[in-house]
Amino acid sequence: MWDLSKTSLLDARATLAQRRWLLVTGAWLSLLAATCLIDLHEDHAAAAHLRTAAQLAGETGHPEIAAWCLETQAWQVLIAGDYRRTADIARAARQVAPGEGSAFRPGHCSGRPRLGAGAETRAVLARVEKLVSPLPVPGTPEHHYRYDPAKSQAYAATTLAWLGDPAAEPLARQVLARLESAADGPPRPRRAASARLDLSLALIAAGRHDEAAGTAFEAVTSGRLVPSNYWRAREVIDAVAGRGVSEARELSEAFREVCKDGEPPALT
Repeated sequence: MWDLSKTSLLDARATLAQRRWLLVTGAWLSLLAATCLIDLHEDHAAAAHLRTAAQLAGETGHPEIAAWCLETQAWQVLIAGDYRRTADIARAARQVAPGEGSAFRPGHCSGRPRLGAGAETRAVLARVEKLVSPLPVPGTPEHHYRYDPAKSQAYAATTLAWLGDPAAEPLARQVLARLESAADGPPRPRRAASARLDLSLALIAAGRHDEAAGTAFEAVTSGRLVPSNYWRAREVIDAVAGRGVSEARELSEAFREVCKDGEPPALT
């Protein structure tokens, strides 16, 4: 195995297969860096890494990486609040992705639920469920670019919560319970924080704003909330504050404490 820390690797003698392996590895690493930077709300740096990953994917003829670049861009645009463009990018990702790959399956970045397209969104969820249900649990379920049935369930909970669908609450509770147990591997506290935001939005849709505030407070104070989820927390905060829920003040103060090192992105 080559030492990727050596900057002279591309200048070294290598077979075509070795050179392609190096470029593909660089593409995956650039894509992973972009994903992490988006979570940190470092948009310009993330965009640069995405361009590098997409360029390397094109040079190596790697449609799976090319599709994941688009899926990652869709997530970045979704955070910015441009839901229609999100839907367009996600559609392009599915056209590029190989049918047997993991990038073909995600449906949570489509932007449709944010546009109020309930019937179309539910149809997409049904298709995604059909695609992922036969999949075995991967040997490395923590792998960000390995899609599996457990992730599909979490994405469905997010999507239904955005739609205000009553089915979101029991599904979000089920997802949260699995994430905090050892049912699918070690506990995943960051995903659990995100699942609590899904549950909070589902509770708001059900008119249970006080319970939503308490659930969101757990997510905000967990220490696992990343900047890419700040806008989702603010949605909950605005909703519970608008109802005059007594816990809203404590929730807002906790959120400001989390964001004190940087201004969270404004809601669109």
